[in-house]
Amino acid sequence: MKFQPTPIAAAMLLALSSGAHAQADADSQAKTLGVVTILGGRPTSLPTQIPTTIEGVTGAQVEQTINASDSEDALKYLPSLLVRKRYIGDYNHAVLSTRASGTGNSARSMVYADGILLSNYLGNGAGFAPRWGMVTPEEIARVDVLYGPFSAAYAGNSVGAVVDYVTRMPTAFEAHAKIGYATQKFDMYATGERDTGKQASASVGNRSGAFAWWINLNRLNSTGQPLVFASRALADGVAPVAGTPVVSGAVAGKNNKGQDWWLLGTTTGYRTVQDHAKLKLAYDFSPTLRASYTLGWWKNDTDGKADSYLRDAAGNPVYAGKVVIDGRQYNLNTPSLAFAPNLNQLEHVMHGLSVKSNTKGVFDWELAASRYDYRKDILRAPTATLPASSAGGAGRITDMDGTGWHNVNLRGTWRPAGVERGAGAQVIEFGYQQDDYRLRTLVSNTADWLHGAAGARFSAFNGDTGLKSLFAQDTWTITPEWKTTIGGRYERWRADGGELGNATAIVPFGGRRSEDHFSPKAALAYQLAPDWVLKASAGRAVRMPTVSELYQGQIDGDTIINTDPNLKPEKSWTGELSAERATADGSLRATLFFERTRDALYSQALTATVTTVQNVDAIRTRGMELSWQADDFGIRGLDLSASGTFTDSIITANRGYAASVGKRQPRVPKWRATGVASYRQNDSVTYTLAARYSGVQYGQLDNSDTNGFSYQGFSKFLVADARVRFKLDRQWSAALGVDNLNNYRYWAFHPYSQRTFVAELKFDL
Repeated sequence: MKFQPTPIAAAMLLALSSGAHAQADADSQAKTLGVVTILGGRPTSLPTQIPTTIEGVTGAQVEQTINASDSEDALKYLPSLLVRKRYIGDYNHAVLSTRASGTGNSARSMVYADGILLSNYLGNGAGFAPRWGMVTPEEIARVDVLYGPFSAAYAGNSVGAVVDYVTRMPTAFEAHAKIGYATQKFDMYATGERDTGKQASASVGNRSGAFAWWINLNRLNSTGQPLVFASRALADGVAPVAGTPVVSGAVAGKNNKGQDWWLLGTTTGYRTVQDHAKLKLAYDFSPTLRASYTLGWWKNDTDGKADSYLRDAAGNPVYAGKVVIDGRQYNLNTPSLAFAPNLNQLEHVMHGLSVKSNTKGVFDWELAASRYDYRKDILRAPTATLPASSAGGAGRITDMDGTGWHNVNLRGTWRPAGVERGAGAQVIEFGYQQDDYRLRTLVSNTADWLHGAAGARFSAFNGDTGLKSLFAQDTWTITPEWKTTIGGRYERWRADGGELGNATAIVPFGGRRSEDHFSPKAALAYQLAPDWVLKASAGRAVRMPTVSELYQGQIDGDTIINTDPNLKPEKSWTGELSAERATADGSLRATLFFERTRDALYSQALTATVTTVQNVDAIRTRGMELSWQADDFGIRGLDLSASGTFTDSIITANRGYAASVGKRQPRVPKWRATGVASYRQNDSVTYTLAARYSGVQYGQLDNSDTNGFSYQGFSKFLVADARVRFKLDRQWSAALGVDNLNNYRYWAFHPYSQRTFVAELKFDL
């Protein structure tokens, strides 16, 4: 598989044209101090002149070698990255994990599409995944990843990585259509079912003189495996009361801490219908000045069903009340509902507008603004256990109308006259940014959770945060062998409008809060030999608390989750040392990375029934990452790539939870690896075999969840994927593939998909 190599002393020519496969032109490589220069196609928004680690994959490579049903699948085999995608169309838990950040830390990475922020900084955690649905795989021209907080152009959320999706814009008329089908046989505990996903997309675009346009439509109808298992701890059983019905069907097992429990059935088996529409317009006022507008619309309707394993004496399913299992009595209604179906109705809208000059001369500039709006965001759930999962009854409606964010960026790039080439070449970037986030959560009672109108208020959570930033960075080629970037970022953060409400009143948290921080950045590259470069990067990142961490609490069963409006921001110092080698047919990189984080934001227990987001005093992370690629390895048409990451991430101080000191950071495995082998038999057929590995990890700060292969556990895994793509003729192509070929059963709190077969048929005009 031809991943774009790390910028290992190579400048890659990306020929991104209408419907054509993007290829790296080896003849255009320039071994210049480990930076990437895009000579053709639409440029990435990443600061490619910084001599630090950037990896990427083109849309053509995704199409050839990856079973990509969602846009996040493009990241599947990049070094040290993991997206916690549980099923096709996973819209609310597909969180990105990076070198020193787990899948519980969604706010420690940044995801953009054409410069529009997709990351959701309303909160931090599994429920705040990037808005992947605003990009479809067919749109992707290229995806680039900047590892670490080494560019002053990005806020402290870049501490893990910055991901930039560049989507297609046509140079001539083009049209595309694609249909896809996926199926898995899911077998776990007493559940055996066939889950399927059907997808259809169409896109059309054209350029006429100075004006270009692009329209993309996509529909996904997906049924995923059950994600939640109803359970009761064996120790919760009491002596039965006479007359309590005896039930059968419960499955004995052990929870994530190795304790005995009963598995009673499943909930949150999602059936998801998603619709996506994207309109992109571009107008060239001159050969060097372009205005672009993007309108994205995403609709999601999800039915989270519940199924019970329990059967009464007549064989009927049991969902409610007190029951006797193996001689002990259990309550299915408390402390929380054993079976809790739900309905989710979402309609989100995204706008992006930019005006950008691209003279490549002395001065260029860009003005960009974007807005993401929760036009409709409704979650419906029952408050009482139901006799059947499809029955109505009392419940609650969570409405997030009014929630969203907007961003404004003004950037300039100055290349002092006369020094664009050779020794002394200098690029100075600077800019102003403003980001604002608004959280509005209203929970109302309803007489009918399925169809009823919202009634009296049960609770409410509101709050706003904002960030205003100034940055500057100077990239300077000191000599033909030495290149450096020095920069800094000044940020002023504020939080206000925090409110907590119950049925009778809404009470403000207090007045406005603000803080100022400065984050220096530096990178240095040395050309050791024509095909070897050494690089060093260092940077500080300040990750501000999100709105929900400050203001949004909740009650989950008998557990109270508190908020703390006085949380400190996370402060991280990150560094990396790299040795990179690039040749005409391959690349090799070895990177040592280091990170020290103070006041890390984590949810931790105060008592047995009360948790809150608190600051963990100190986490120390160090590790090594290897990345290798070889084209035409041994025989023509065989491309190989592989990566391996070792991470040692330890909590070194935590006054709020002493039991966690000396333990591993949650959800950061010690070992990760990927491998991809792709063979082009000819211009018509390509075979790909790939593998992904992740080692042991923990979900709890004290690492007490030692049984990873359980509901609520976090397991190791080794899965293989395969794909065969056929180019039938100039316009038609097809693909067959399998994800999780070895049918490995693995967990990240919820179960991942099991062996999944996929088929695609595509038409390109």
